[in-house]
Parts: sequence; structure tokens; C-alpha cells
Amino acid sequence: MTTEEPISLMDIDEDDNQNHTLKPNNKGKNVVVPDTKAIPWVEKYRPQSLADVAAHRDIVDTIDRLTSENRLPHLLLYGPPGTGKTSTILAVARKLYGAQYHNMILELNASDDRGIDVVRQQIQDFASTQSFSFGAKLPVKLVLLDEADAMTKDAQFALRRVIEKYTKSTRFALICNQVNKIIPALQSRCTRFRFAPLEPIHVSERLKHVIKAEGLDVPESGLAALVRLSNGDMRKALNILQSTHMASQQITEEVVYLCTGNPLPKDIEQLSFWLLNESFADSFKRISEIKTRKGLALIDIVREVTMFVFKIKMPSEVRVRLIDDLANIEYRLSFGCNDKLQLGSLISTFTRARTALVAAAAAR
Repeated sequence: MTTEEPISLMDIDEDDNQNHTLKPNNKGKNVVVPDTKAIPWVEKYRPQSLADVAAHRDIVDTIDRLTSENRLPHLLLYGPPGTGKTSTILAVARKLYGAQYHNMILELNASDDRGIDVVRQQIQDFASTQSFSFGAKLPVKLVLLDEADAMTKDAQFALRRVIEKYTKSTRFALICNQVNKIIPALQSRCTRFRFAPLEPIHVSERLKHVIKAEGLDVPESGLAALVRLSNGDMRKALNILQSTHMASQQITEEVVYLCTGNPLPKDIEQLSFWLLNESFADSFKRISEIKTRKGLALIDIVREVTMFVFKIKMPSEVRVRLIDDLANIEYRLSFGCNDKLQLGSLISTFTRARTALVAAAAAR
């Protein structure tokens, strides 16, 4: 029987394709150290401090001031995905606790841990225990509930009672997309902050920082495409940037649209021309062909055509009716309605708009 020899760095050839390496720690044991190349850029470039948060400076400065004055309330941060809600509260936690960060915060994703048992066990156990460091009591602890709008009503009512009971020792931060799914009893116990979609300038600035740090080749047209497709979602912008980089060394506008499966602006212009000028049969045939050839989803076409409608000069009443009809088509598509039927509905919608435009022109 032989004893296994400990692995030494001397015995391992370097391999650039591996996504981890072995490094000795202070006790002489080998530990796995993740390669930063394998880390998703969403996490790699997540803001580490409140000063790094890309936008919403009014909200960030208010929370920063409350933290500095030791008056941090329970928080309810809501708004669309990728707008900085989680990054903001994690930056607050780092400022509050420093090296004790991991001991003082309980982070749960409520879409996974959404039932009443989680509130009664994990959350209540964490809130009820006292935390000490080197004999000195630390500030109040923090419970972070991400995607809190996925919690059941029973769990939310139980959480309300826990918040009331442990307010002196624990602060609660609820994060959600849809604030109307949070019961009024919870909302009333929190200070609410709404995170709107990021402005294009903020998305662009953060992307430029990542592009420079990674040494990427991104022309202005490619950057504009990334900003446009993100729709104010920083997480989406970084994911698109990273996935496109994996597919191409140069991140051009065409490559960005190709990798995301979104129709190019020139394709939308062509589609809109057919919808406004061609017969029903010709429009149906041409749009079906380009959908198949380029692998486009009808729901993406409808969304892009809706944005293009804002650029077309037409009477406001015609535009409003057209946009409402397009929104209804998008709604039906989101529930899995038949593509061919909805394509016919799209063409009919533009046929009615075309008739209204002709009538409006004749009335002048």
C-alpha cells in the first residue's frame, strides 16, 4: 500500500485553457483558485462600493447618508432587472460591515426560498442570534431578500411579524421587480426606492469601462447596438457584450444583432416599408421568408417595429391606435399564440393604419 504524494505545482504543466489553477495556501495545502477569465462579467464588474454604482445617484446618496448617520431603515428597492438594486444594497453591506460582511448578512433569493418555513427558520434564526467580533458588538445585521415579489402571501405576513420583533437588531432589505406583489403591511414598514431603467449614457460609460479593462475591439456602432438592445438593463448589456466577444474578436453592430437574434435596424426599415406599402399577400410572404432565413422571432420583430413607428411622421391619433394594436399583438405572442395568425394581425394592423393615413391626407 502506497501513500499518495501531495500534488505540487512543480508537477503540473501550465495550461491556458484550464479555468482554474492550484496554489498553495499558508498551511502548505493546495487550494483551487478560480480563474478570473471564467467569471461572468456581471459579477466580475459588479460595483464594490456605493461610489461605483453607475446611476441613480439621488437614491445612492440618500442611502449612503442614512448609513453614515446610523439611521438605516428597512428598505424596499423595486424596479426592472439590471438597474442596480442588488449592487446598491451589497455595497451598503460592505460599507457597514467591512471584513465581517459574511457574518452579518443573510442573503436569500426569495424565488427559491419563498415559503413560510424559510421565514420561520432561516430568517428568524439569523435575526434572533447576537453577533460579536473580538468582544465588541457589531452594528445591526442585514437580511437581504432578492426577488421578494415571489414570496407567498403567508410568508410575507410571517416576515412582517419577524421584522416587528427584531427591528432593534436587524434591518431588512427587500428587492423586487413588481412592487404591487408585496403586501401593504410590508411596504408600510420599509422606505421605498424605485430604480428606473438606466439612461443610455450610464450604460455606455460602464460598458466603456469594461471594454477598456478587457481590451476589446468595439467600434462606436457596436457600442450603440449594445446600449440600444440593453433597454436600460446593465446586466443584459454585460451579458450581450461577453457572449458577443466569445463569438467574434471585433464586436460590430451586425455581430451584436446576429448573436442576440435581434433584427438589424436595416431589416426593420425594410419590414416597415413592406407593411406600409405592399399588399397583404406580398407582405406575409416577404416577412415569413426573412423570419426563416435570419432566424428571427416575430415578437422581436413586433417590438422593433413598434419603436420604428415613433420615427415615422403620422398624425398622433393614428400613431396611438397603431401602437396600441402592436402592444396587443406582443401581449398575445408572449402567451404563445400562433405566429402565423399574429403575423396576419400585424399586417392587418398596418393596413388599417395605411387607410387612416390616406384618409387624413385627403382631409387636408
